[in-house]
Amino acid sequence: MARDLSAYFQDIHDACCAIEDVMHGITVEDYRRQRSIRSSVEREFIIIGEALRRISLLDEHLFLSVSNSRAIVDFRNLLAHNYGAIDDDSVFGLVYSDLIILKAEVGELLYNLFGAN
Repeated sequence: MARDLSAYFQDIHDACCAIEDVMHGITVEDYRRQRSIRSSVEREFIIIGEALRRISLLDEHLFLSVSNSRAIVDFRNLLAHNYGAIDDDSVFGLVYSDLIILKAEVGELLYNLFGAN
């Protein structure tokens, strides 16, 4: 069954929340040391990138309305296909910079376009 745009935006918002939950109280040293945390965060970033990729196929304008949408999809591809090139410090940094912006933007889109969240 085909999913609609709101479902993909909700997936992104849920993945952002999941990353925030798992990263609560985690230092960069904790992140480097605990594979289970890195795996969890990377999996949620893959979900975010894949949901955005699917949004791009359904509505290019909405896709482009998300800051750094193309870079997010590219990051998903890096995580999924070139895991050896992943820099843990960079991923950690994304959580405390770009993820905050993404969650806010997607939350606003969900509310304004779909009346959700």
